[in-house]
Amino acid sequence: MRTVRVVVVGGGVGGLAAAARVALAGHDVTVFERSSQVGGKLGRLARDGFVFDTGPGLLTLPQVYTDLLGPLDLVPLDPIVRHAFPDGTVLDSCRDPAAFGERIAAALGAGAAREWAGLWRRAERVWRAAWRDILRADVGSPLALAPLAWRLRDLWAVRPGQTLRGLGVADPRLRMLVDRYATYAGADPRRAPAALLAVPYAEMAFGGWYLRGGLAGLADALLTRCLDLGVVVQTGARVTAIEAAGGRVRGVRVAGDLVAADAVVSNVDALTTYRELLHTPSRLARLADRSLAGFVLLLGVRGDSGMAHHTVYFPRDYDAEFDAVFGGPGRRARPVPDPAVYVTVADDPAVRPPGHEAWFVLVNAARHGTAASAVNWRRPGLAEAYADRILDVLAERGADVRDRLVFREIRTPADLADGAHAPGGAIYGTAGSLTRTPNRGPVRGLYLVGGSTHPGGGLPMVLLSAEIVARMVVSEARA
Repeated sequence: MRTVRVVVVGGGVGGLAAAARVALAGHDVTVFERSSQVGGKLGRLARDGFVFDTGPGLLTLPQVYTDLLGPLDLVPLDPIVRHAFPDGTVLDSCRDPAAFGERIAAALGAGAAREWAGLWRRAERVWRAAWRDILRADVGSPLALAPLAWRLRDLWAVRPGQTLRGLGVADPRLRMLVDRYATYAGADPRRAPAALLAVPYAEMAFGGWYLRGGLAGLADALLTRCLDLGVVVQTGARVTAIEAAGGRVRGVRVAGDLVAADAVVSNVDALTTYRELLHTPSRLARLADRSLAGFVLLLGVRGDSGMAHHTVYFPRDYDAEFDAVFGGPGRRARPVPDPAVYVTVADDPAVRPPGHEAWFVLVNAARHGTAASAVNWRRPGLAEAYADRILDVLAERGADVRDRLVFREIRTPADLADGAHAPGGAIYGTAGSLTRTPNRGPVRGLYLVGGSTHPGGGLPMVLLSAEIVARMVVSEARA
């Protein structure tokens, strides 16, 4: 096997994981990250003794991390998520399917428990089919799903034409719980594929976990792994173009200079890769369905609220939220007046001063921009006014912290667009579907990794995309 020179554009989780895996196979790898630090959307903010994860707060599928990084200091969560419904009902999810079924029966009734049992059986079939044939495979197009046709039970479970809302869940609270998993993929449940049932299955079958000190520590662990393997990581180094000739990559441009490479892995959002780095606008049409964004409050709070690690406060009208976030014919996107509110409070002395809590508060939001499907989050006064509204909503739902605030920090979709270079502040790149942007680029030697590419957004999917890409790079080196 020949040694190849590999350049990774972007030091997010996908880029670092791909770099480590390729270096592990004996190749020369350089990572260029335009920001001053690596990690991408997996960031942290430290202020006045508080430490906040500014990105993901829940770790699932721990095996995809430990496979590359070895043992991690993980804490199992029970509940994984506390669901607070608008009628006052509370339902805690957990890793034990039988125990969760009992909790559903106690909170929502026997009918809802029977519905969930049927959904769980189908979710298990979807997960097994996806894990075997999709999530770890090079899926370049919907035709790559053809092998599922030979497994009729799997094809029935996946049912590519059905949406999550099309499952027809009767209990309105259980329907809210299922709908929420569309937002994990940045999508509207009325349009997201029913195959996203695999998401709650993965979360509850393998558990939800917290990394002591905060999930941003994963970026630190990935960077250490890369450096130990000899990967060169350059921060403050902006790649301005991916150069190609004769149908294959030649390298990248950094500060005007060509850095030659046999292979280039782009951890930049697929839209940005094709529009700004490779200059292939003909490929942009397939990337038009962008994911939702998020509006975030980081709160320093006095006292002990007794909160679960993750709590979701559902709104009275979930459909009104999706109408506001995604817009549609005859209506512009707008800040959601009565949103679902996601609150993460880690019971970890390492992230807060004694007698205090660090709250991460997230609501689904329209992307930043001036189009009808976006909101101009830089409009003067909007962010502060909407932050006030979210605190009022929390108070209405029994989580009033307005008189216990030490401080608040606001992060809008515009901030994510600037800080992580995510177009419009879209959290997951493209919205959830059975297949996303292929990992193999349009010229030989170009590969794409990260949440905007196959197999999708979220930390475990990004780690799996890195595994797929590294396997491609190593395979080509052997050819």
